[in-house]
Amino acid sequence: MKRLIAIVVVVLLAAPAFAADPPKTEEQKTLYAIGIALFRTLSVFNLSPTELEFVKQGLTDAGTGKMLEVDLGVYNGKVQELARARRKAQGDKMAVVGKEFLEKAAKEKGAVKTASGLVYFSLQEGTGATPGLTDTVKVNYRGTLPDGKEFDSSYKRGQPNEFRLDGVIKCWTEGLQKMKAGGKAKLVCPSTIAYDEAGAGDVILPGATLVFEIELLDVTPEAKK
Repeated sequence: MKRLIAIVVVVLLAAPAFAADPPKTEEQKTLYAIGIALFRTLSVFNLSPTELEFVKQGLTDAGTGKMLEVDLGVYNGKVQELARARRKAQGDKMAVVGKEFLEKAAKEKGAVKTASGLVYFSLQEGTGATPGLTDTVKVNYRGTLPDGKEFDSSYKRGQPNEFRLDGVIKCWTEGLQKMKAGGKAKLVCPSTIAYDEAGAGDVILPGATLVFEIELLDVTPEAKK
């Protein structure tokens, strides 16, 4: 599979005249999707145009069977090391942006800042039950970064999520216990009560501040033994 992807990329790189034409057939769209997937895989490296040329060279040499300039077995560890370093560097920049965003949010009308750093906004008061730590909740939600980029949405999936309140990030555990069923709220979560220095996936970098708009649909109390 990896070799197939490399060959496809080589073909695309070798024929720039076709790059301006949008994909029309299902096969062309599938190949286009491979390009998107590769970009997302490489995004952690935050490559400069010059660095990208070396990546293209490696793809081309591997895809055409040319003698390789480096031994992947030797450099595989270095690739992982570079990925971690670049990801942390991006996360450090995001952390600065996040801190400023949190400070600004805490000064907005209706904001309630807690000891953990959570900034809570009630968007619509509910009239139902308030969940306890071990209760199960059903929610619809939308998650974004401080710049407004959406990274998750149950609305787009068309399916609410259900989970025990003690099984999610601390920001949600704390924030949802301030809500009642039928209510809506916005949570601005510092990284320390979100995904901290580990981050999550390709989009949520280490140290990222997260914003969630949550609709608490239902609360199911913990079953008593």
